[in-house]
Amino acid sequence: QVQLQESGPGLVKPSQTLSLACIVSGGSITTRYYCWSWIRQPPGKGLEWMGAICYDGSTYYSPSLKSRTSISRDTSKNQFSLQLNSVSPEDTAVYYCARERVEIGGYDYWGQGTQVTVSS
Repeated sequence: QVQLQESGPGLVKPSQTLSLACIVSGGSITTRYYCWSWIRQPPGKGLEWMGAICYDGSTYYSPSLKSRTSISRDTSKNQFSLQLNSVSPEDTAVYYCARERVEIGGYDYWGQGTQVTVSS
């Protein structure tokens, strides 16, 4: 059973960098053919895919967030991370990490989500 757990600060100040980690257990982040995504949901809005890092280390980003987003991984810790720069209150959301099978699509495992509020 794969489990994902988000971790990081719940409050970030405007213009600062939001940093989150997703700790994965029960499966390796280098296992073919999976990608590991960051997805967020602002209050009262739908889910927004932010980007992903795949089993081979390749990364993909939402065009609307690409200039501010970086996703990386630490294979020794079996975790992947999100950095979102220059945050504003519009980045307030519940942030999720999730696993997707390449070619098949769809997310089969999700973290529970972590609330991040951007406020001074």
